[in-house]
Amino acid sequence: GFKRPSKKGARAASASVPRPSSLAPATTELVMLDSQQTAAAEAYRVLRTNLQFAAVAHPVRALVITSPLPSEGKSVVSANLALAVAQAGFRVALLDCDLHRPRQHRIFGLGNGLGVSTALLGIEGVSLDEFLQAGPLPNLRVMTSGPLPPNPAEVLGSARMRAILDEIGHSADLVILDSPPASVLADAAVLSRQVDGVLLVLHAGRTSRDVARRTVAALQQVQAHVLGVVLNRMPVRGSGYYYYHSYNYTYA
Repeated sequence: GFKRPSKKGARAASASVPRPSSLAPATTELVMLDSQQTAAAEAYRVLRTNLQFAAVAHPVRALVITSPLPSEGKSVVSANLALAVAQAGFRVALLDCDLHRPRQHRIFGLGNGLGVSTALLGIEGVSLDEFLQAGPLPNLRVMTSGPLPPNPAEVLGSARMRAILDEIGHSADLVILDSPPASVLADAAVLSRQVDGVLLVLHAGRTSRDVARRTVAALQQVQAHVLGVVLNRMPVRGSGYYYYHSYNYTYA
């Protein structure tokens, strides 16, 4: 599985993802598929390694990725981290659990007729595997959001959602859940109780420390295991240089 080797003192997984150069939308958001060795791609590889060392006692088999506010880049981070983990030889399932403003079907160029919402309802004669679509790597599968339901938090917190995660977990080393913003909607808190950890994406230079602190506190109130933070869209400093900093963070 996607296990974290024991290493005393390793508590938080944090990374800075540089702002990509001016790229067209959609598939070019997938920097892990770029043949060039970019600073952003290296940041995702470092994040992948940090996650393996982020906690001591238990492996991370299911991970929620969220952000305090909309438009901080959590969907792109989810997609590229999924690719980074798959490139290391792990079997990865990426689920678009943002049943308000889903993006994974656009990022990967996939259909969205079936997905998380329809898997939650269940369709007679359709196995769970049929709700998962092939990603750009052989060991990456993507479950898009599907049609948007009227009650996302309720269905995401259901026993059926837990059963789906358990079943997918049998054939995946890591399940990544792209979740709605945590300070805006209850969905992230609901999902965080069904996974091993939460990764928080912050927009560098825009997300305030106070908003980040309140978001972490709200997640911890529901016993979420916040593994660390990703500072997204960090400015690249100089030619070919990017800033990366790993640190233990606590908001008292």
